[in-house]
Amino acid sequence: MSIEPRHSQVPLGNGSVHVAEIGDPHAPACLFLHGWPESWRAWLDVLGLASARFRAVAMDLPGIGGSTGRGGRKRELAATVRELVAAMGLTDVTLVGHDAGGMVAYACLRRCPGLARVVVLNTVVPGVAPWETVLGNPRIWHFGLHAVPSLPETLVRGREAAYFDYFYDILSADPARITPEARAAHVDAYRAEGALTAGFDLYRAFGHDTEDNTDVSRVDIPLLYLRGDHEYGDIAAYAAGFRAAGIANVTTGEVPGAGHFAPEEAPEAVWHLIDEFSRET
Repeated sequence: MSIEPRHSQVPLGNGSVHVAEIGDPHAPACLFLHGWPESWRAWLDVLGLASARFRAVAMDLPGIGGSTGRGGRKRELAATVRELVAAMGLTDVTLVGHDAGGMVAYACLRRCPGLARVVVLNTVVPGVAPWETVLGNPRIWHFGLHAVPSLPETLVRGREAAYFDYFYDILSADPARITPEARAAHVDAYRAEGALTAGFDLYRAFGHDTEDNTDVSRVDIPLLYLRGDHEYGDIAAYAAGFRAAGIANVTTGEVPGAGHFAPEEAPEAVWHLIDEFSRET
């Protein structure tokens, strides 16, 4: 039987962030950041698994779902995460980010020195190898479209379900694992005024993100990089890119039976790898 999360709005300086959490509020925290085109709901099953040891918290990124504000630039989103951690009194934080949320988690890795550890799933980080290789891959055509001002909103508004389904269906090892309920929840998160723009702004900020990620000074916070074993690309190239960018303690892992949307496709396997990492670092 699944555990229903506790939902709340956390007031911050420039708005509020919607969070869902399960677990002991006095336990060490595990904070989860979703990607596109998703919402906090991407982490529902993982939250329940994590709550056995952690205060498991998932947030909606600003402008999406129940969170207000904007902020496609990952450096700015990292500041929001840092503010949220302080406002909620989260301690001994394991920060986990998927897709664009993984880009935010990387920005936090450099800008939130109090984190215990960071996990990045199924993403490439702007400016960090193999970023240029990924940009040249024709399968990543949507990066360019989503960066165009206004056009993707015009094309997608009112057709969110069909457009989002395209990505779930081609990038998952088994699309059926992303349930109709989850798909509907994600669509609802992008129907509010400005939510589509907040999502596409994650892509429009890539140029700024690349500039922000030119820092290659040493970082000692442990980083775990995970990919579904059906995801395109060589995981060793990602590990090498992180190390070249100054991340001194990098571990990698592959999620069996998963594609791009690993947290929803294989939540037990994802949590097993994160839990193991947290016990070792």
